[in-house]
Amino acid sequence: MTHANVPATTPPRSTLVVTAHAGDFVWRAGGAIALAASRGEKVTIACLTFGERGESAKAWRQGRDLAEIKAIRREEAEKAAAALGAEVRFFDAGDYPLVAGAELTDRLVAVYRETQPDVVLTHPVEDPYNGDHPAANRMALEARILAQAIGYPGEGDIIGAPPVFYFEPHQPEMSGFRPEVLLDITEVWETKRKAMECLGAQQHLWAYYTDLAVRRGVQLKRNAGPNLGLAHDTMAEAFMRPFPQIAKELA
Repeated sequence: MTHANVPATTPPRSTLVVTAHAGDFVWRAGGAIALAASRGEKVTIACLTFGERGESAKAWRQGRDLAEIKAIRREEAEKAAAALGAEVRFFDAGDYPLVAGAELTDRLVAVYRETQPDVVLTHPVEDPYNGDHPAANRMALEARILAQAIGYPGEGDIIGAPPVFYFEPHQPEMSGFRPEVLLDITEVWETKRKAMECLGAQQHLWAYYTDLAVRRGVQLKRNAGPNLGLAHDTMAEAFMRPFPQIAKELA
């Protein structure tokens, strides 16, 4: 019971990340995740697949079988999520291709209703190099809508309409991606780098996403105005917004 003179505790903000494969959330949104976690917010990662078929070439070349590769990718993703301060949940829906189904939709709606996200991060609509990424986008947006519908069956309270941010794909120019939001991740960059280094199956991407953070940091400083006191070595991540921003003033 809450006494009249004691204010009710406000639950921490909640971020939900819907990602196709085990590494995607680290490369594309590790800084955003680490920033939210550093503020005491709850971050839940819905990892739809382990990326066992399409993003584990190193393990296949080593002669590992499917079960071994799933175990490797799961362990890597768990370590990376822990480094970022997030909880990761594995759906094991199978990649290449990732295919939507009623059971998978129900599970994802349940996560929305349980976590009651204030913010949703997921893949953009386009990616001509990897069909699993647009598939994850469609699933994330559909489940977000269904989780708002009082008539949709399932446990938990309905959600509101949390803003959605699309994180940057590996080939942004080919995927119609525009860096509409630049997030300063300088203060958690070392945390993101540590999480990246948990992903040994994709070690070839460590340098690429370090360089990308530098480039986006340069763009952030160029667009930030004169009085933000940004560090010389600012690091950043880029996002798109599919829905209008709600505001009481323009800033």
